[in-house]
Amino acid sequence: MASDPESAAAQHEIDSSFRWIRLVSVISALIAVLITIAFFSWWAMKDWWVFGDRPFDQVQWITAQPSDEQRCYRGAMAYDLKTRVLRPGIPREMVTAILGRPTWEDFQQIEYDLGHCLWDTHGLSLQFNAENRLIRARIVQH
Repeated sequence: MASDPESAAAQHEIDSSFRWIRLVSVISALIAVLITIAFFSWWAMKDWWVFGDRPFDQVQWITAQPSDEQRCYRGAMAYDLKTRVLRPGIPREMVTAILGRPTWEDFQQIEYDLGHCLWDTHGLSLQFNAENRLIRARIVQH
């Protein structure tokens, strides 16, 4: 009989330890889920959050120059440009008439420098099909 209270106390201590382990595990899992949701929400919306500050202005776009104060010199207009102005199917000639001379050009792709946005250099990449019609506009990181 003397061992019964001791084993009950030991069992209670083990149960208490498992409760704490369970509680810490549940809290850790909830924190991991919240961090995951926050990260993927940021990732899905980063173009809008980082590059969606201003509507596209053709004069500001063409005349923009990088400076120490404005390192992301075209970035604030990029989201509006990508989603509202540059619709799939518009001709390449119209794109260059709107945006000016690209920073980089290839047969089916052109790119415009946006500057040093966030922690890296970004560009607006435009891809065209064989008929020189816009297929896709996207903000890329270099």
